[in-house]
Amino acid sequence: MPDRLTLVIGGARSGKSAHAEKLVTALPAPWTYIATAQAYDDEMRERIAHHRARRGEGWETVDAPLDLVGALERLRKGRPVLVDCLTLWLTNHMLAEHDVEAECAKLKAALSKPRGPWFVVSNEVGLGIVPDNALARRFRDAAGRLNQQVAAVADSVVLTVAGLPLKVK
Repeated sequence: MPDRLTLVIGGARSGKSAHAEKLVTALPAPWTYIATAQAYDDEMRERIAHHRARRGEGWETVDAPLDLVGALERLRKGRPVLVDCLTLWLTNHMLAEHDVEAECAKLKAALSKPRGPWFVVSNEVGLGIVPDNALARRFRDAAGRLNQQVAAVADSVVLTVAGLPLKVK
């Protein structure tokens, strides 16, 4: 498979991570899973454990809650990669009060030059009501802009709805 980028996007519990894993595991192992989550509480630790158990053998996990660009740059050329997920990575930068626009620009530049089949997962957060607080509105807007930037450089975009993948691009 040539070097290409696929964005898998959808709402919470839409099946996006499972679909992205299916796309990656259709390629020869080994596979790299770049995790952006941070386990701040028991519920998040349980989610992370569930994802790890579902993946099974053949995966190397790289934790990159903030340095996603560095993790991508260190990858071996040609290896299938799954990044899960961009919105958690964005949240981490927002909570750390980093320059989100600069971080997103660096990520877009890295994703525009995939060195293998790369699959990135992101949440679509703009389909609901306008959030009632400034931080949530800032997050929704930043996530929407990030998703647009990644979709623009992606070769393929898949929207998942109720567990069903829909090819958008």
